[in-house]
Amino acid sequence: MNLTHLGKICVAALLAASSAVLVSADVVETKAGARLVGKVAAIDGESVVLETDYAGTIKIKQGEVLSVTTEKPLFYRLSSGTVVNGTVTPTPDGKLEIRSGDATVTTTVGNVAASWTPGSKDPAVAALERKWTYRVGVDVSGKTGNSEQLSTAVSASAQMKTAQDTLQFYTAYNRQETDSVKSADQFKAGIDYANNFSGRKSWYVRDEGGFDRVKSIELYNVAAAGLGYDFIKKPNQTLTGRVGLAYRYEGYEDPFVDETGAIVTPPDDVSSAGLDIGLNHELKFERGILINKLTYLPAFDDFGSYRATHESSFEMPITASLWKIQIGVANDYNSEPGEGVERLDTTYFTRLILNWQ
Repeated sequence: MNLTHLGKICVAALLAASSAVLVSADVVETKAGARLVGKVAAIDGESVVLETDYAGTIKIKQGEVLSVTTEKPLFYRLSSGTVVNGTVTPTPDGKLEIRSGDATVTTTVGNVAASWTPGSKDPAVAALERKWTYRVGVDVSGKTGNSEQLSTAVSASAQMKTAQDTLQFYTAYNRQETDSVKSADQFKAGIDYANNFSGRKSWYVRDEGGFDRVKSIELYNVAAAGLGYDFIKKPNQTLTGRVGLAYRYEGYEDPFVDETGAIVTPPDDVSSAGLDIGLNHELKFERGILINKLTYLPAFDDFGSYRATHESSFEMPITASLWKIQIGVANDYNSEPGEGVERLDTTYFTRLILNWQ
């Protein structure tokens, strides 16, 4: 056998191996004429997700896909609810054939509502499973020199979220001393439940209580219930408005003598029904999430008596999904504060968060 003949055999073998690799790959063809080779990871009713070596993960809008060819069997749920397990090949008339053993189901790309690998669960079923997520946050800051200051804040939450409802328990404590004088001493704990009963519509109940000893509040409580609406409901962004009825209570301390010897007379206790108006916004980026929360609580008997709270923060992972850092600002406004107390309290924070499931 001469070298020329041996070379032809090697080239033929390489071509055969290359052809085998191409044949074993999944192929997605678009209506624009593109032919994308890789591995079909999922079809979710909106897009076809293709994993490639040359461009990472690609999402192609399902309406722009002409045909799909898969080498390994997947489970497919059609818009009718039928579930089929098999491989996919295109037909000459632009449809798809899902072959499962001796049976063949003919459908279209747009008719595929979801897909998943054998051994995993239907995404619709997995979305309804109740899973808990836990978070603990700590931020400590201090100052020495012209003044002495030490601030410590801890927070914790547990959240159970599905596609249909969300239940959250949370608590936080903040203490600060400036020149040996207590400048912050706040505690809160609450529960919030929301149920998406119809599309973008939801109902909710919430309750929050705590104290603020710097503002002479021995105990406060806000209980509310009402309806919510998702103005924006996308995988990477949500904007939910809330309107409901609320009961607000604030119990103040008796008159006392402060550190300067002056007599401080706190305002009268607040006990009134009113409105609960809120706006919650989340926007997810590739490396972080922007969170905005706003609540407004006016009293029915006097709309000039109200409480408003706001918090905006940006949260990003540090090295892994367990550890995150959160930077933000929080505002607490009371239209009728006590003597010597400002209406607006603003807090800037940088928080280290441990997050796990």
